[in-house]
Amino acid sequence: MNFVGMLQHHLLDHSFFTIAEFGGTKLNFSKHLLMMWIVGAVLLIALSWAARSETGAGRLLRSAIEAIVLFIRDNILHPIFHERTHFYLPYFLTLFFFIFLTNLAGLVPYGATATGNISVTAALALCTFGLMQFAGIKEQGLFSYIKHIAPGGVPWPVLIILYPIEILGMLVKCVALTIRLFANMIAGHIVALAFLSLIFIFGEMSRPVGYLVAGPAVGLALFINTLDLLVALLQAYIFTMLTALFVGASVHPH
Repeated sequence: MNFVGMLQHHLLDHSFFTIAEFGGTKLNFSKHLLMMWIVGAVLLIALSWAARSETGAGRLLRSAIEAIVLFIRDNILHPIFHERTHFYLPYFLTLFFFIFLTNLAGLVPYGATATGNISVTAALALCTFGLMQFAGIKEQGLFSYIKHIAPGGVPWPVLIILYPIEILGMLVKCVALTIRLFANMIAGHIVALAFLSLIFIFGEMSRPVGYLVAGPAVGLALFINTLDLLVALLQAYIFTMLTALFVGASVHPH
């Protein structure tokens, strides 16, 4: 049994066809891209339906969504942005629900976890970096924002050193966001597949031993998949909270 091949089949992105090609760089229509489109469509339909529906299921979904929205607004954003909370709220709600549902999509049969693709998490982190600059310039003004990138009151020779360090620090924050989400979402799938592979590994050694290992291996894999439900919610919350903290650091001068 080729465990590496199994991991590549279940975890790596798969291209269906090439949409366009620019100077040797191909833009492919892939499984992860398809899953992100599906997640976007599901969110658009489900949230619109929950906002307008008067059925029991619609009201129940609306109540659950309202609880999440109020938590993000009052516990994450308001302590950082204060009176500007409502301006930034739509972005952070979109970020949270998109990451959460994308994380869950990998637990659906024939689905895939697009946030287990480092290119996707890097794009989300790049959006965070862009929002940090936009919010800082919007709230402080361009020159004031550039001035407050490094702490004030230090000699100019020190500022020459501090400015590159502070800019590098912003980039490192985004790299940390990229790796944190990617690693946490791919790790659960690797562990679950590792448990399932034990069945075939021991089965090659002895068929009765393979049958004996099958029950515990499947049970452990199901446990990891159940745990992934919590991880999906937790990682969406952590990414949203850290993004708010990083953007808040740009909004408020040192």
